[in-house]
Amino acid sequence: MDNNISTEARNKAGGYYKQGYNCAEAIFLAFREYLAPEMNPEQVKLITCFGSGLGHAGCMCGALSGSVMAISMLKGRTTNQVSRDEAYAVVSQFHDRFEAKFGSTYCKVLNQHPFESAEQLKNCLKITGGTAKLLMEFLQEKGLYKAE
Repeated sequence: MDNNISTEARNKAGGYYKQGYNCAEAIFLAFREYLAPEMNPEQVKLITCFGSGLGHAGCMCGALSGSVMAISMLKGRTTNQVSRDEAYAVVSQFHDRFEAKFGSTYCKVLNQHPFESAEQLKNCLKITGGTAKLLMEFLQEKGLYKAE
C-alpha cells in the first residue's frame, strides 16, 4: 500500500474543502481525479446536496456520501442486467470502516457545532481529509486502486 498516495488524497480533498466545496463535493472531486479523470468535473453538481448530511439535515456524513460516489465510479453498474451485490458489499465494508474510525456516520453526531461556524468548518475539514485518506487506503487494500 502506498501511504504517500493516501496522504495526497487527504490533502487534495482538504484543498477542495478549503476552496469552498462541501465535504461530499471535496471527496468527489479528489477521487474523480484518481478514478475517473475523463469525467467532467462539473458533475460535482450531482453530489452537492449530500453535503452537511443532506443539506443541513445532519443525516449521513457528506464525506461518507462522497466516498460512496467514488466507490460507485469503480463498482457501479451501467445496466440493470448486472448484479449490484458486489458494489453493495464493498460500500458496506467501507461504511463499517468509516463508522469504526469516526464513531458514527451521522453528520450531526460527528460535528455538533452550528453549521458554517468556524468550529464546524474546522472539524469538517479534518473529517473530510481523514475520510479521503481512509478511502484511498481502503481502495488500495481491496485492489481497486493502484498508485502509478
